[in-house]
Amino acid sequence: MWQDLLRATALMLVLEGVMPFLSPMRTKALYAAAATFDARLLRRFGLAAMLLGAGSLQALHWLA
Repeated sequence: MWQDLLRATALMLVLEGVMPFLSPMRTKALYAAAATFDARLLRRFGLAAMLLGAGSLQALHWLA
């Protein structure tokens, strides 16, 4: 199980690094825009991302 968690973390880091690597100026603009968002909106985005990720994992589990 720990091996799977480490693999998932490594994959997350790779995916998180793609956009800054390919387009650093757009990434800076995106982060600057996100800094102006209301905290509640950021929480909603975070919740949506977590639910989408958990749902995707569950769907993959059902399909496997």
